[in-house]
Amino acid sequence: MSLNVTQKLIQGHLLSGKMNPGEEIGLKIDQTLTQDATGTMVMLELEAMKLDRIRTEVSAQYVDHNIIQEDSKNADDHLFLQSATRRFGLYFSRPGNGVSHPVHMQRLAKPGKTLIGSDSHTCANGCMGMLAIGAGGIDVAMAIAGEPYYIKMPQIWGVRLTGQLPDWVSAKDVILELLRRYDVKGGIGKVIEYYGPGLNSLSAMDRHVIANMGAELGATGSVFPSDDEIKRFLRSQRREEDWIPLTADEGANYDLHEEMDLSSLEPLLAKPSSPGNVVPVREVAGLPIYQAYIGSSANPGFRDFAVAAQIVKGKKVMEGVSLDINPSSRQVLTDLVNEGHITSLLRAGARLHQAGCNGCIGMGQAPATGRNSLRTTPRNFPGRSGTKEDSVFLCSPETAAASALTGKITDPRTLAMSHPKIREPEEPTLDLDLLDAPLPVEEARNVELVKGPNIASIPEMEALPDELQLPVLLQMRDNISTDEILAGGARVLPYRSNLPEISKFTFEIIDPTYYKRAMDIRAGGGHALVAGFNYGQGSSREHAALAPRYLGLRVVLAKDFARIHWQNLVNFGVLPLTFNQESDFDLLKPGTILHFKNIRQQLQQGRGIAASIPGSSSVIKCHHNLSDRQIDIMLQGGLINVVRDKAKRMAILT
Repeated sequence: MSLNVTQKLIQGHLLSGKMNPGEEIGLKIDQTLTQDATGTMVMLELEAMKLDRIRTEVSAQYVDHNIIQEDSKNADDHLFLQSATRRFGLYFSRPGNGVSHPVHMQRLAKPGKTLIGSDSHTCANGCMGMLAIGAGGIDVAMAIAGEPYYIKMPQIWGVRLTGQLPDWVSAKDVILELLRRYDVKGGIGKVIEYYGPGLNSLSAMDRHVIANMGAELGATGSVFPSDDEIKRFLRSQRREEDWIPLTADEGANYDLHEEMDLSSLEPLLAKPSSPGNVVPVREVAGLPIYQAYIGSSANPGFRDFAVAAQIVKGKKVMEGVSLDINPSSRQVLTDLVNEGHITSLLRAGARLHQAGCNGCIGMGQAPATGRNSLRTTPRNFPGRSGTKEDSVFLCSPETAAASALTGKITDPRTLAMSHPKIREPEEPTLDLDLLDAPLPVEEARNVELVKGPNIASIPEMEALPDELQLPVLLQMRDNISTDEILAGGARVLPYRSNLPEISKFTFEIIDPTYYKRAMDIRAGGGHALVAGFNYGQGSSREHAALAPRYLGLRVVLAKDFARIHWQNLVNFGVLPLTFNQESDFDLLKPGTILHFKNIRQQLQQGRGIAASIPGSSSVIKCHHNLSDRQIDIMLQGGLINVVRDKAKRMAILT
């Protein structure tokens, strides 16, 4: 049987289940990735599991999100993370080394391997011929401990690329075109696999750009073949021995098919406030801008910064515009310095920031209220930039740089210059000093975890009761993101290790009264939430499930869910239900009471779950999509309880 690349990767790591779309499968995980906004919780979970040593081939902890140290919270947590990596045997990427995804690609990614990470853009490393998937932190902790990773077998969506990108069009426009066609739900339940002759003109980093924003389509992952270009990239990183060829068999088929002629594309951007709100740049040209932002995991390559430097070289950024440069890694920054590109940017008036995620997740560089910000970042959800009333457009480095010069949104094809031709360094600078290798086992066992005052243990979560009477606290629209459930940024993320404190920010963008109302009724049994389509899109941060759970959330009823958030709800004992009749959404206004009877029995007997509304003849009929394994997790009140019970049983046996 001829197999595509995704099928080969899954088949080679399949531990349970069958490769039938929609069926739960268990996968062996070779590598994991955590970052500091989610990693502290993962390390606390490893400690709770009493793990001695990682059971993956490679696990790495990156410090790239919370690198603004306005007080001791982030610095204290960085010390904790460093001590935990030394204790458990992980790599540790220090602050300033760069964004997790490109650094992992440069130093640790290997074709043919599986990778899950507690960051939704982990899928970026699918560019290397890997199956790379974003997941909740506790799923990553379980994988580090050697447990399988469970997902529903995705459909494989084959995207055949032909042609070659025209001047002034780059890899960002490829993924924006796919978002223009299918919006933010188009990839749900799918792995996107790219193939065809168009790949020949796309570099490894171009592929990273495209794979990264598969997350914005809701895709489980994005996969590219491991071909001569990946071999070239690994050779440039002095890691050619890690290369293996991995391509689709001749005659391989896909569940879904798509064609894209690269030569037909034009510069695109996503308007506020959704990555799926894509139009040609020419349609909005002329709008004034306040900021042009270059960097992030969605445009992390040397060429992404170098092309911007060449566009502004010898010129000046328009007065009143902030051109913000955010290097993706220490390696890229050093190479840009060596090639003179940083000098060109600074002389043009750009502001240079440290290597990291920075403004992409609201850590600095927040735009002025209501002013237009052009960014090469992957997301523009409301408030994500750190400004509540923001107006963020997503675009390519070419469009951002051109617009910085003119002070207004500008189609880069209209500049009076030739498109810069960028040559990447044949031997990039290798700076390994900020990536600490794991300690030997015996030395690691003597390491004590360093816990600052901001770290609080996860509270006990009770099992699912058989009867629930829950008021609906919020009724929400379609496409609610995890940034709207629990914001990121410099104000919120420092409390990522302190659940009682971070929960105070829950849903503040949607309803600032939610926290108080939830706390007022928490002891009485909790509450329910109601949402439209694609609830929980965006970041993988498990705090967006854990904080509402801490505040008493027991059930979410939605028209449908984003994959990672759905899994996070299950992992923390929040029951995700999907309406049988979408029109029932309109019946459940805030304050409506939902009465669930015999809910444990309903879960175990079938897919259907019914709730009555006291004082009304209405019955809300829903269904769940839980596997038998997940039903057990739900009955016990969450995965942490399952792990604790398993540890207790093992202790009794020994």
